[in-house]
Amino acid sequence: MAYTRFKTKQINVGGVLVGGDAPISTQSMLFSKTRDIKGCLDQLNRLYFAGADIVRLACLDMADARALKEIKAQSPLPLIVDIHFNYKLAVFCAEFIDGVRINPGNIGSKDNIKEVVKACKERKIPIRIGINHGSIEKQFADRYGYGIEAMLASAQYNIKLLEDFDFTDIKISMKTSDTQKTIEAYERLRPLVSYPFHLGVTEAGTKFHSTIKSSIALGNLLLKGIGDTMRVSMTGELEEEIRVAKAILQDSGVQKSGINIISCPTCGRIQSDLVKAIKIVEEKVKHIKEPLNISVMGCVVNALGEAKGADVAIAFGKGQGLVIRHGEVVAKLKENELVDRFLQEVEDEVRVRKEA
Repeated sequence: MAYTRFKTKQINVGGVLVGGDAPISTQSMLFSKTRDIKGCLDQLNRLYFAGADIVRLACLDMADARALKEIKAQSPLPLIVDIHFNYKLAVFCAEFIDGVRINPGNIGSKDNIKEVVKACKERKIPIRIGINHGSIEKQFADRYGYGIEAMLASAQYNIKLLEDFDFTDIKISMKTSDTQKTIEAYERLRPLVSYPFHLGVTEAGTKFHSTIKSSIALGNLLLKGIGDTMRVSMTGELEEEIRVAKAILQDSGVQKSGINIISCPTCGRIQSDLVKAIKIVEEKVKHIKEPLNISVMGCVVNALGEAKGADVAIAFGKGQGLVIRHGEVVAKLKENELVDRFLQEVEDEVRVRKEA
């Protein structure tokens, strides 16, 4: 079945379009204390070079808010402020920030939310309604517990609340720490609203577990056409969040960007140092943004078939091998010469595409 993405309202987050036909953007969140201006800027630069599109920062008090204003003035990326409990911080930050994320369950009364909406509307910046299964408003938790029904009720209530204030620059997240519940929450809300969705599994854990949980939940949703922006949440990671997010987009086939590497599993047929070769290739091509399929195979059993579907391929044999481009053999070389020639062909393929 062909991939078809849900058409959603498009919003603007500091110049990054989210929703509609805009590319699916990747996000992260800083773990430096926001009042640590230098630490935050260092992390922002790391995320910029990793390819992040949008970054979120926590704002716990006015010291954070004032620091955030300085950070925003030097930031290479659009910034979203994350506000809990104190609506006045959101009102203050709306003067200079690119977006506001609030959790309706803990922002306070309707009057508080109204003030946040007014500030965002004046600056024409969007609000993300962050629904989290662990912080549902009491009125919905008492009725439904802390499950999906409560999340859906909370989402619809808070969407209507913003709409009643004539505000529609909205983005929505429906996060749980459980992959199946996360998928169901987004799936059930999707046909009910036209606003863009921010995808994520909350409290997903360390790099290993987060990668697996996010791949299952986010990949599943993306393949169903659900999702306009996303974060792979990891404990203590920054660049890896972006790397995994982009890999999910790439390997699901939803959004092509950069190199797709095809390599065979190690087995007894291999007569070369394939592990060393693939590590070199991964490192040397990680800067490439052009969508490209490359194949690095350890023997000829499957290599020639894979090469037919790859833009550039390498097929190792015993002490020698082939470099193949668009199905045609371009070189037969000794093993120690293959990787260098292969990388030359990859770079040339990128150059040709850019000039086309």
